[in-house]
Formats: sequence, C-alpha cells, structure tokens
Amino acid sequence: MKTTFFSILFFLSSIFIFAQETYKPYNENADIRADLKKAVQTAKEQHKHVLIQWGGNWCPWCIRFHKLASSEHQIDSIIKKDYVFVLANVPREKSKRDMGLYGEYGYPNRFGFPVFVVLDGNGKQLHIQDSGLLEYAKAPGYDTSKVVNFLKMWNVKAVDPASYTGK
Repeated sequence: MKTTFFSILFFLSSIFIFAQETYKPYNENADIRADLKKAVQTAKEQHKHVLIQWGGNWCPWCIRFHKLASSEHQIDSIIKKDYVFVLANVPREKSKRDMGLYGEYGYPNRFGFPVFVVLDGNGKQLHIQDSGLLEYAKAPGYDTSKVVNFLKMWNVKAVDPASYTGK
C-alpha cells in the first residue's frame, strides 16, 4: 500500500514539475528596456496604463499568476481593456539582473516575485504592488477578487481626478 501511495505521489509530482517547466510565459531573451519604452508609447496612444509583471519562468508564483490572469475571464478582460501588459523577465541568476532598471522603478524587487508596477502613459510610476497581498489568506493561490480590485484601483479612470469631481 505504501509503495502504491508513493508511486502515485511521485507520478503526480513529476507531472506538476514537467507542466511548470514547459509553460514559459517570460521571454528570457527580451530587451526589457525596449519593451517598456514601446509599452509606454502604446499606453499613451490607447489611453491606458502599463502593467508590468516582474518575474521569471523559474518562479512558481509568477507562473501561477500568469496562468490565472490569462485564464480567468474577468481578470484577462480588465487587463486587455485597461492596460498594456508587459512580462518583465527577471533572470534566476542575481548577477544577471539589471539593478539599475529596478532603481528606476523604485526597487520593486524588494517585494520578491512576482511584483507589479503600474505606469501611466507617460511612463510615470504610479504604484508598486506586492503580489503577496493578492493571495488568499488561508489557502495557496491568488484571490481573484483581490486581483480584480487591484486592477480596477489603478486603471486610468480610477486615478483620474475628474472621476471624482464630476467634471
């Protein structure tokens, strides 16, 4: 009985590890500075904000968030409607990370990964979001309602003073 249990556990673990390794949303060869410049330009043209998800294919929580964002219709639709979404690859090796770029964005890496940065259409940083605050309190995974709330609180309309003054 023990052998069967451990065999099944090993099999399921192998499937999970294989699935994590084959799903790689981050482009490890991307020029993140060029991608961000293009995203800001697009956001300005489309009257949106830029949502940067810093993380990597080596990070299970980064993969977990990306899968949620692309499969949960409500989250996916908010991102597409309100943001230019950028996956900013963070190399596993710390020596290969662009610390100067982190500095330009207020060192979002201090929160761990994934971490989110919201920029306006001029490239001005509006917010850094610690992804840990978007998780369920007592269960593993991201809380869809917390993610939706975060996205709604930092879109163009939410930060526009005219939304609150009636002008």
